[in-house]
Amino acid sequence: MTTATTSPAETEKAPETAHKRSPLAALGGQNISLIGALVVVLGLFGVLNDNYLSLSNMQVIAEAATITGLLAIVQTVVIICGGLDISVGSQVGVASVVSAMVFTSTGSSAFVGVLAAVGVGVLVGVLNGLVIVYGRVNPTIATLAGLAAYKGLAQLLSDGRAQGYVLNNDFFVFLGRGKIAGLPVMVWILIAVAIAVHVMLKYTDIGRNLYAIGGNDTAARLAGININKYLVAVYALIGVVAAVAGILLTARTGSGQPVSGSEGLELKAITAAALGGCALKGGKGGIGGTLLAVALLGALENGLTVEGINTFWQNVAQGALLVAAVVIQQRRNGERAVGLPH
Repeated sequence: MTTATTSPAETEKAPETAHKRSPLAALGGQNISLIGALVVVLGLFGVLNDNYLSLSNMQVIAEAATITGLLAIVQTVVIICGGLDISVGSQVGVASVVSAMVFTSTGSSAFVGVLAAVGVGVLVGVLNGLVIVYGRVNPTIATLAGLAAYKGLAQLLSDGRAQGYVLNNDFFVFLGRGKIAGLPVMVWILIAVAIAVHVMLKYTDIGRNLYAIGGNDTAARLAGININKYLVAVYALIGVVAAVAGILLTARTGSGQPVSGSEGLELKAITAAALGGCALKGGKGGIGGTLLAVALLGALENGLTVEGINTFWQNVAQGALLVAAVVIQQRRNGERAVGLPH
């Protein structure tokens, strides 16, 4: 029997070759597909409308996508660790109302209004986490209840109407309409949150533990990871970022919005995370893909609006994209059809 041998030179080259990856391979097939779809959408609506690709309209798309982007980022985190949060839109509504009402009632103190909104965000986020962990309630059911409860809370606090007026305050004006180096402040906030969460997921033990929990929670527990602590912390993080989104909504619209501007954000956030490559079973996903998906959804929504297409079709498009993303995931994972043999 002949045994193949490998020279020392070949052995030294093997690892080097193994680590060499083309830029496209490093980018990932999922992200390449999203970039391709984004180019097609931009090209299509650019041909249909001369103003669509203008700098001013690109800024409109970026500003409109900021709140969705913030929620999609934290939705990515919770999906990675095997959870879900359907209540994020309602949390934004509560934070928006609280920020404006406290601002008005304290004699126009932006700091107190912002602090109150963030505090409420932490409370509702921790409450979600505690119900899921210690109440042993499925995350989908727990946050579906939160969706209804927090929406009702926002309406009770505001009597169902927009509250306060904040555009007489320089800080809120800066948040909603200010620019730094030509980019809206809102977009800079999205970039900062995206970078911070990306670094946490990819380069810290916290991130590695979150992937481990989502990939196999039993193995993660046996490895000594305190899963309960991580889950409560993740839902608290969602509450904080949802509060920031609510504050930005207040700054952008000029008043606290209990429902308008926040309703439907949960669907957009989940759709963006799924399109961006998050496995809904947990353990897989990243911020880069999610942001590309947010950009795609924003470009599509703006294009449909610019062309005067009925806004109801936007909901149809979002639903179709979510189903398509999940179908593609299932096919890639080799999942068999329900009720059918392998």
